[in-house]
Parts: sequence; C-alpha cells; structure tokens
Amino acid sequence: MDLEGRLIAVTGAFGTLGSAVTLAAQVAGARVAAIDHAPAPTTALAAAELIGGVDLSDPAQAEQALARAAVALGGLDGLVNIAGTFRWETIADGALDTWDLLYRINLRTAVAASKAALPHLRQRGGGRVVNIGAGAAAHASAGMGAYTASKSGVARFTEALAGEVKDERITVNAVLPSIIDTPQNRTDMPEADFERWVKPNELADVIVFLLSDRACAVTGALIPVSGRV
Repeated sequence: MDLEGRLIAVTGAFGTLGSAVTLAAQVAGARVAAIDHAPAPTTALAAAELIGGVDLSDPAQAEQALARAAVALGGLDGLVNIAGTFRWETIADGALDTWDLLYRINLRTAVAASKAALPHLRQRGGGRVVNIGAGAAAHASAGMGAYTASKSGVARFTEALAGEVKDERITVNAVLPSIIDTPQNRTDMPEADFERWVKPNELADVIVFLLSDRACAVTGALIPVSGRV
C-alpha cells in the first residue's frame, strides 16, 4: 500500500474531512495520530492515536501535541494540516475580529503545527507536509474577504516552507478544494447540487498521494481539487 508503515499526524482530524483523511491513510497502511481542538470522540477513529483539546494556534500546545504524536507512533513521517473554519461576512457589516479568527485557525495553526513537526520529520530523514488551501482564494467575492485572505496565506506559507526544506527530503504541498460535500455545507447551501461538490474521500485520495513516495518530486505545489464546481 502507498503509505505502508508511515507515521502520519492529522490536525482537525475529528471533522468530516479529517476523519476521511485519517481513514484513507490507515487504509493505505499508515499509522495515524489524530489531533483536534475538540475533545476526542469515543466511537469514531478508534484505530488512531487520539489527541484532543489542543489549541494548535498556541505554539507550546502545538509542540506538545506533535511530540506526543511522535512518541505514540514511534516517529513522524508526515503532517496533514486540516484544522480550519469558515465565515461569510461582508467588510462593511462584519467585524475585524473575524479576520483575526480566520487567520488564527486557518493559517496560524498550520504554521505552528508545521514548525512543531519539522524536528520529528528531520529525525526520520525527510517527510511530507500537506496543507488545505482553497480554490476560492484565487479571487475574493463579496463576503469572502477574511476567509480568502487566510487561505491565500496558506498558499504563500506552503510555497515558502517548500523552498526552505527542499534539500532535506521534505515536501510541502497544498490542495485547493472548491466546495467540500460536508453536512454543514449542505445545511448552509440547501439548494445547491451536492453531486458537483468534492467528496471528502476524493480529496483524501489526493492527500494520500501527496503523502506517498509517488509524490516525491512534487513540492511547493498548489493543487486544485474542484470536482465539477
């Protein structure tokens, strides 16, 4: 299997996409540490090492969580930064605090978790980092300013870190989904054609590829995963 024996940490792992990526990585042969701000679930993801209650925007908590993951798994070969959130809010009627919130959850968590993971990846002689950007970050429409700004930051962070570690056998890439087919998105957009959206398992398959040896020559890439949107 593509990830046989690999040791992977996934942030935002208790949500819809995080659960799909955790399962896909396990099916591909990886051992997974599932990290999230939420409390650890009691039923799902039973085969993973569960690390709940972590504020990944806090560098100290990020370091502790990634160190705990590395100890539990016996090392770390990859990190998938899924922790994130969304707000639709116009600039005229919205709050500046929303910009801070989306920066902290969508970008700062990815930076803090990656910084915390790097020493463990280096100990293994290389590794993979995969971030979750957004196709919408290419052009901000009304109400999307704070969200697309934070996801644009994820893209620039991906490129910058890829450049920093390219000689260390560490690749850093981002996937750019359109609309992911989640229960929350269906609730928020009940009139949409859900069949056109990207399924979590489809996005997870791309992420598993980026974690694998087959993607060893891919780094600094921002990969659209658009479905039929």
